Amino acid sequence: MIVANDNFTEADLLELERAVNALVAICHKMNAHWWTDPATGEDLTKKPLIVPTKLLLTVSEICEAMEADRKDLMDDKLPHRLGLEVELADALIRIEDLGGALKLNLGAAAREKSAFNLVRPDHTHENRVKKGGKKY
Repeated sequence: MIVANDNFTEADLLELERAVNALVAICHKMNAHWWTDPATGEDLTKKPLIVPTKLLLTVSEICEAMEADRKDLMDDKLPHRLGLEVELADALIRIEDLGGALKLNLGAAAREKSAFNLVRPDHTHENRVKKGGKKY
């Protein structure tokens, strides 16, 4: 595979896949109790609004990360950590847990999407500086 970044190899892509899948498994294992209704024992993965709910909880973590960064806040629960890093970690945990609950192969998707992004024409420096190019 030819990639735009000489420092990024096929082995890196495979390690990305392995690492993401490991995090998905661990995060879902740690959070599996959130996928069962405590009163009824019902499997919440079958509820039609569970995915939008979990996605918006992830968005809330991203918003908290932005606010922590904007105000240079330390985290209120882990005061030795930057609020930005803790809220980003919360978002990662939520995403990985959702992937695990839905049995998604986020590792393979991350590997394939990263490989695609490395060769996207709209990600090159040349195209990014053109009128209408992606500035960020």
